[in-house]
Amino acid sequence: MAEKKATTKKAAETKTAAKKTETTKKAAKAVLAVNAENAGFKAGDVYQALAAAEKALSVKEIAKAAKISEEETLLGLGWLFKEGKLASADDKVTLA
Repeated sequence: MAEKKATTKKAAETKTAAKKTETTKKAAKAVLAVNAENAGFKAGDVYQALAAAEKALSVKEIAKAAKISEEETLLGLGWLFKEGKLASADDKVTLA
């Protein structure tokens, strides 16, 4: 009987560990959709953050101000640079 309880407990521990691993994998799979619509929205977020700051900001500062990831910030910056709306100097970006 003691052997059966140990086996059941071990099975429960294995299930719990598997669930934790699955949850961790799901959290790590945050995917950035790269399409024109998403890039445009991120560009708007970046533009608004720079307009509100009224000074040059680094990528990390823009991401924090816009409340988006650094990858999303770079996507938006690319869009705005292509449109000629940004200027950069000393690793910081400002509105042109």
